[in-house]
Amino acid sequence: MALSRLEKAQAWLFRAVTSFFFMIFQLLSSPAASARKLPPISNPLLLQSATQLAKKIRRKEVSSVEVVQAYIDRIQEVNPFVNAVVKDRFAAALQEAAQVDKLIEEETGGEDVLEDRLPLLGVPLSVKESYSLQGMPLSTGLLSRRGVIASVDAPPVALLKRAGAVPLGVTNTSELCMWLESHNHLYGITCNPYDLERIAGGSSGGEGSILGAAGAVIGVGSDIGGSIRIPCFFNGVFGHKTTPGVVSCENQYPPTSGTQHEYLSSGPMCRYAEDLLPMLKIMAGPNAHKLSLNAAVDLKKLRFFSVPHDGGSPYSYPVSKELLDAQEKVVKRLEADLGVKVQEVCFPELRYSFQIWDTYMSLPDEEGKPPLAFAELMGEPGRPAWAFWELLKRMVGKSEHTIPAILLALFEKTHLSKPSPFIIQQKEALQKKMEELLGTDGVLLYPPHPRVAPKHHHPLFRPFDFAYTGILNILGLPVTQCPLGLGEEGLPLGVQVVAGKLQDHLTLAVALYLEKAFGGWRDPGAK
Repeated sequence: MALSRLEKAQAWLFRAVTSFFFMIFQLLSSPAASARKLPPISNPLLLQSATQLAKKIRRKEVSSVEVVQAYIDRIQEVNPFVNAVVKDRFAAALQEAAQVDKLIEEETGGEDVLEDRLPLLGVPLSVKESYSLQGMPLSTGLLSRRGVIASVDAPPVALLKRAGAVPLGVTNTSELCMWLESHNHLYGITCNPYDLERIAGGSSGGEGSILGAAGAVIGVGSDIGGSIRIPCFFNGVFGHKTTPGVVSCENQYPPTSGTQHEYLSSGPMCRYAEDLLPMLKIMAGPNAHKLSLNAAVDLKKLRFFSVPHDGGSPYSYPVSKELLDAQEKVVKRLEADLGVKVQEVCFPELRYSFQIWDTYMSLPDEEGKPPLAFAELMGEPGRPAWAFWELLKRMVGKSEHTIPAILLALFEKTHLSKPSPFIIQQKEALQKKMEELLGTDGVLLYPPHPRVAPKHHHPLFRPFDFAYTGILNILGLPVTQCPLGLGEEGLPLGVQVVAGKLQDHLTLAVALYLEKAFGGWRDPGAK
């Protein structure tokens, strides 16, 4: 469906204004530093999945101490480049790894008993800093929370530790987890391992970066607008946004309010697709049975669909030819390998993806209480931040907050008191169409973003491009982000794989296929 004249005018005006400010930004920016590249991987232990490492540890082919030390060495090697791990617990991790090795030596029940009881025994784990990890900071990049230390583990972290995983530390986020670049004034800016001048995404950007840099093999993220999928896309790794309500989101900061809990998902992030399903089984805990994760999936019996773009939103930019071509290659490969027909479909409602996300994120809860204002979170633990004053302070380098956080607080003030009936109608229509299309055996391909990882701070001038991921949060659908190799600039390509509610096992099965077909994660330090 073509854009109306009003929508065309809105799109033209929005892009003209952002292009003007972007031109000024480029004029004022300092020249780019000389290109640096991550050192290549030298330890073969870093090139094995968590599943494989756990098996080798159980069989005493390698010790947990050796594996944990290999990842500590790699973090110390790459973190000065990417600034992904913001607080480590290396000494404690090595002690825990030694205890694992002792446990294996003393175990009399055999390998099968260990695998059943402790499937990730001795495997290193990285954790997003917004999750409670006992003894680690829980600030989400807010200067006023710099002294806050988690006293408990968030439920998914506790379950992973109970399964034998060994946490190495916590990773960077955007300020208060509400921006697609992981940058704050407490920990600084996180870089993309494939190009240090580009962003790692957000809000789970530290996780994405350290995974992509091979400083971690598995990690955990959270996603309310793309915070797992965007970093996984930009850093060339796998990530899964679960069906909401399955994996606990308790003991994370900031807390949800209004109806936001309906759109927030916790999920696994990893370099190898085979680790997604076992991680999700563990993280889901008592709710794992809801997802049919043990069911076999015959890809040839699935119905496949492809949506190449959002139809031309006035707010998001068009999908690049590079990403359109990558998704088309997936379509052709599926058809050639599986003998299926991938049907291209379009949803006119997707043009309103950003407006739908913004509207539903602002809805009140069942008692009519609106969501906590972002300015209140910025002011924690004192009075709400005055966004306009913070903007003036930022102009002279005196604000404790980042520009994206300040602009979000200002943007919130433009919200209408009542949601637009038209936008509500568009969401309900899209929800109905999507659920009818996907059913229990449908899988849909959709771009994760209009372009590959942009340069630092550039998203300020294209702030609504996250709508490609955000809309799927509002629809409550499970999504697996899958890498598709590297593009013309040496940056990761990728695609979102979407299924119906509670059909997470379908997207995980497709992720395994795509890893074999397109090669999965690539070493950013390879020559």
